[in-house]
Amino acid sequence: MSYTKRQFITAAFEEIGLASYVFDLQPEDLQTALRRLDAMMAEWNGKGLRLAYPIPLSPEDADLDTETTVPDWANEAVITNLAVRLASGYGKTVPPDTKMIARQGYNTIMSRAAMPPEMQMPHSMPRGAGRKPWRYDDPFMPIPDAPVETGGEGELDLY
Repeated sequence: MSYTKRQFITAAFEEIGLASYVFDLQPEDLQTALRRLDAMMAEWNGKGLRLAYPIPLSPEDADLDTETTVPDWANEAVITNLAVRLASGYGKTVPPDTKMIARQGYNTIMSRAAMPPEMQMPHSMPRGAGRKPWRYDDPFMPIPDAPVETGGEGELDLY
């Protein structure tokens, strides 16, 4: 079971020292934090860091109790990066440890999302000295396939 958006927001407020047992979060605070969380995740999605987070089409469609499908290994990065973004709005200074954890978590997400594209030989390259004339009619490499990109959510299923 993954985190809900409300759980991410509550954990981020706890990270900057505004824990729920000391500071009662007002609905306006939750909505502001929800917009910041959705904006941060949309920005990461635009950078190619797809964590299967449900981004609403408009801010009015956002729901705090929507369950996210963010992988467990990315939860700490989402919480700490949201805390860093929220802290200045509440006059809080982010502890250096939180900034370090946020940077390390973001780097972990970046490293897991980095997938070098598969290299294909161009059609103008000869097959080489090992090519036996009786096996192939064309002395050059085959025409490269065009890749189909589906994002980080999974493979393309055509059935």
